[in-house]
Amino acid sequence: MVFERAAIDGVMLIIPKRFGDLRGYFVETFRADLFESEIGPFTFVQDNRSFSARVGTVRGLHYQLRPRAQGKLVSCPEGALLDVAVDIRAGSSTYGRSVMIELSAENACQLWVPPGFAHGFCTLRPDTVISYKVTDFRSPEHERGLAWDDPALGIDWPIRSEDAILSEKDRTHPKLTDIESNFVYVADDDRASVA
Repeated sequence: MVFERAAIDGVMLIIPKRFGDLRGYFVETFRADLFESEIGPFTFVQDNRSFSARVGTVRGLHYQLRPRAQGKLVSCPEGALLDVAVDIRAGSSTYGRSVMIELSAENACQLWVPPGFAHGFCTLRPDTVISYKVTDFRSPEHERGLAWDDPALGIDWPIRSEDAILSEKDRTHPKLTDIESNFVYVADDDRASVA
């Protein structure tokens, strides 16, 4: 596994080694020891998966407030998607900026989205599956969202707003200037975190 720091402090791209032969391939998708040494001592408590039938399905941008904040280790075992993490940590020099990466069944890459980021994605192929491990359980009273198409974010989505397939809930999230967030950026030995 190769761990690559993204352009925003705290976000990490994980590129697996693929071993293949005439039968297919094998990929190691998670190793706790490597994850802890490269990213930090996070414990995953829940695995989630969602299926999106149509291209242009947008889910997000979602996050949970502290003390129930979630770090997410995201992958795409079927299809392809544009995965997006937006920095919402007060005091961060990259507040409101995003990391975007294509995740697919072919590249088998994963994106670590730490607490303090809003997360979402747009499907690039039909029948796309997203799978992710989280560091805290779902907590509806702590769930919040950020408008996926807020122009202030400058995200170059692969779909026009009027063509996106969204839930009613995701259509009503506030813009960056109006979100509720209790994350504060803390730099600690080259590992960004939230306080």
